[in-house]
Amino acid sequence: MEKIKTIVLKEWAEVFKNRLVLSTVIFMPLLFAIIPLIMLYLTRSTSMNDLTSDMPSQIMQLCPEGVALGECFQVFMAGQMMLLFMLSPLIIPVNIAAYSIVGEKTTRSLEPLLATPITTAELLIGKNLAAVIPAVVATWFGFFIYVIGAAIIVKSPYVIASLLDPKWWLAIGIIGPLLAVLSVNFSLMVSSRVNDPRVAEQLSVVVILPILAIFFGQMFGVLLINRQLVLAFAAIVLLIDLGLVFLSIRLFQRETILTRWK
Repeated sequence: MEKIKTIVLKEWAEVFKNRLVLSTVIFMPLLFAIIPLIMLYLTRSTSMNDLTSDMPSQIMQLCPEGVALGECFQVFMAGQMMLLFMLSPLIIPVNIAAYSIVGEKTTRSLEPLLATPITTAELLIGKNLAAVIPAVVATWFGFFIYVIGAAIIVKSPYVIASLLDPKWWLAIGIIGPLLAVLSVNFSLMVSSRVNDPRVAEQLSVVVILPILAIFFGQMFGVLLINRQLVLAFAAIVLLIDLGLVFLSIRLFQRETILTRWK
């Protein structure tokens, strides 16, 4: 654990010198919290009579009897915006991991690091934790700001209850860290197979596509996020994470990487 801790502290010391990476960690979760709050504020006085055509039919069918249509519309919009917090643990680690790789290439710090008696697994675990921990903490911080702000803005108990539904706590608390691990390992795996670290950064953005698919699927009424879907998605991401961890360790060939980066 001491070796892994040393790797984590080394990564943080180098990565957070970059203002772009630091601003991404700080301001992206805040932005993802502010956008939904603005949407909730703007829709709190939405007219009830003109909303039917704006909502997918399956959302309309799930609107409980006795609940105003405007409140159901707020729940629908809040559900769309919640998915932003699923993008945060994907995007932030990519920036951290990508800059870490670029920094090691430009500063020539990878060669002495690989010359130490640290195993590949320890090295990759350290890199994972160095990117995952800030991303997860920042995402949780932004989500708590959103929940507190929503409790102040929204007056409907039904809307508040929907925002505090366990499915969202499961999504943010479990799937979020799993997605962060997926993002980092994918970035490391790609970087070990390409010559240019900038290419690794660009290719790593591919990991956000599944979340975007869910976002648009829910927006157009193709699917509806519930607890069963969240748990199933968590199980799938966990399996993918295990596979990517194994692949990243196998593909992270020290001598090959050093040769390609010279």
